Amino acid sequence: MKGDAPAGGTAAYRPSARRLTHQAYRRGRARRSALVAGLSTVATAVVLALLVVSSPGWERTRQTFFDLGYAREALPEVLRGLRVNLELMAVCGALILVLGLLLAVARTLRGPVFLPVRLLATAYVDFFLGLPMIICLLAMITGVPALRLTGVTTDPLLLGGTALVLTYSAYVSEVFRAGIDSVHPSQRAAARSLGLSNAQTMRYVVLPQAVRRVVPPLLNNLVSLQKDTGLVSIGGVIDAVYAAKILTGHSFNYTPYVVAALVFIALTIPLTRFTDWITARMNRRQHQGGTV
Repeated sequence: MKGDAPAGGTAAYRPSARRLTHQAYRRGRARRSALVAGLSTVATAVVLALLVVSSPGWERTRQTFFDLGYAREALPEVLRGLRVNLELMAVCGALILVLGLLLAVARTLRGPVFLPVRLLATAYVDFFLGLPMIICLLAMITGVPALRLTGVTTDPLLLGGTALVLTYSAYVSEVFRAGIDSVHPSQRAAARSLGLSNAQTMRYVVLPQAVRRVVPPLLNNLVSLQKDTGLVSIGGVIDAVYAAKILTGHSFNYTPYVVAALVFIALTIPLTRFTDWITARMNRRQHQGGTV
């Protein structure tokens, strides 16, 4: 057929005129779509900016929230406090993954002998899923020191981090459990028929597949954790949020809060885009029949 590659591959492939026309049409349509999308985005941004700038209280709002000079002064202090948030996210993130995985495995143990373990794990997850994060933080930061227990720390940073681990491990355990339940029972049966024990089946067959499948939601939880580390400031920990609060208290200008918000956004966007990339990559592999 004209335009198709000849048998044996003795000549270079030449696309047909119809195919070239179709490709040119698709390229033109893509360019028009990109142009329309860009113009509509710019127009919307301009309209919103004009609405904000033309409002009666804009000048006062600009001085109070968007003072560029004060923002430059506040940025170094906010960044120094941000180091606490990053350290908290790294340490708590690792502990949350371990505890969440242990809870998920405990909830999926089979056999009547493991009933107490399953009940305890289920009660833990149900309790911390229903408990608001702010209440958990307040209970840990203010309640634990009030008990005056010997050998128990009263450092609000450690207690706030503990509250984050307790709460987020419940959410992460549900993600892991969903991944474990998504592995087809035939995988377990095949592993058992090869002589693997229940523990070996879980370790070598079920968990590797389950973990790969839940990477995107785990990354989403990491993004949420990164933002929620700012909540430890309620205990007096000088992180990015509390540093902004101190600066605001000195001048009654709220620009440092805006600076802290922009810093957190600058950290969150790359993590979110990385999560989207991982999700799209895994979806492509799954649709192509590759390893998930």
